[in-house]
Amino acid sequence: MTQRAQQGPGRRSLLGAAVLGTATLAAAGTAAGPAYAAERGRGGQGTGHGSYRDLPVPTVIGHRGASGYRPEHTLGSYQLALDMGAHIVEQDLVPTRDGHLVCRHENDITGTTDVADHPEFASRRTTKVIDGVSLAGWFTEDFTLAELKTLRATERIPGNRQRNTVYDGRWEVPTFEEVLRWAEREGRRRGAPVWLYVETKHPSYFRKLGLGLEEPLARLLRRHDRHRANSPLLLQSFEPGSMRRLAKLVATPRVVLLSGPTERPWDFVESGDPRTVADLVTPAGLKWIASFAQGIGPTLDLVIPKDAAGRLTEPTTLVADAHAKGLVLHPYTLRNENTFLPADFRRGTDPNAYGDVFGAFQAYFATGIDGIFSDNPDTALLAAADFRTR
Repeated sequence: MTQRAQQGPGRRSLLGAAVLGTATLAAAGTAAGPAYAAERGRGGQGTGHGSYRDLPVPTVIGHRGASGYRPEHTLGSYQLALDMGAHIVEQDLVPTRDGHLVCRHENDITGTTDVADHPEFASRRTTKVIDGVSLAGWFTEDFTLAELKTLRATERIPGNRQRNTVYDGRWEVPTFEEVLRWAEREGRRRGAPVWLYVETKHPSYFRKLGLGLEEPLARLLRRHDRHRANSPLLLQSFEPGSMRRLAKLVATPRVVLLSGPTERPWDFVESGDPRTVADLVTPAGLKWIASFAQGIGPTLDLVIPKDAAGRLTEPTTLVADAHAKGLVLHPYTLRNENTFLPADFRRGTDPNAYGDVFGAFQAYFATGIDGIFSDNPDTALLAAADFRTR
């Protein structure tokens, strides 16, 4: 998932309150029973065990971990998201040259690692066209896993999150198998499964390189017993074809990510399918998605569009339409900083200061969405608790 995103002075109080909020949520979760399905539409509290439909609503998904506070897609970011109480922790997967799946938002690692500081890799800098976009930098598919492990992760958007740069160099790039083992250890320690949300990135591009993502991902899921319909893991992709392919390999629940209405999934571009995202969010398009997936991950603008000034307008019918087809909705991504908030929830003139993010959460939760991706799981958990007590 894309977007971009310094912490405001209220972070310490948010973190402290999140601990209390998480304890409250956990206590409430144990009380869920057979009436849960009827409860969901009212923001009911689930147990978080078994089916994805038993997760708390609204579900809080730690976007790339707790990327508002740590460099994204590191074990440090994942651990913090889990410690804050995130219901699910997200990973994006790209391959190495020797076929290992690693966790990076993009295969372009120029801005998320210290690769530019490694003279031994200077000659690997190149320009590639990925999904129709020309990019210059260093790419995971040009490195073996052993080479990639010599790098260290860095903050992707230091201009917005300067405080996160204190952690630059602390963690390496994790493989997905390392994350699965981490989740197993944490699950045993906590006595409850750790839910993961796993995205295949640019699957058509990598398949052309002989580095298809779905088959090695399915093998890892089977090896770690996360290939079942009730496994504590959700799969996602911006390419519906990737989810259709995985549907033939594993029973793990699947989600189709949806970007702007005029855009086309890249596998549609390559196959000549003329449909756009606007077509996929119609009742007919949602019915098609429901034939191979269990949910959608729309951009927040598909739930509540913004006007020319960046202010929220009226919600669309997407939530009701998707629910009518049996699909859950997990839109992306809400962040605390002014620069990423709708204009009506920004406060002050500093784009990197925190705005009225609680107000923004309430606006989106009121539409009936089932969950939300957030770089700030502590904030999102408090907002979800507020919403449930309304």
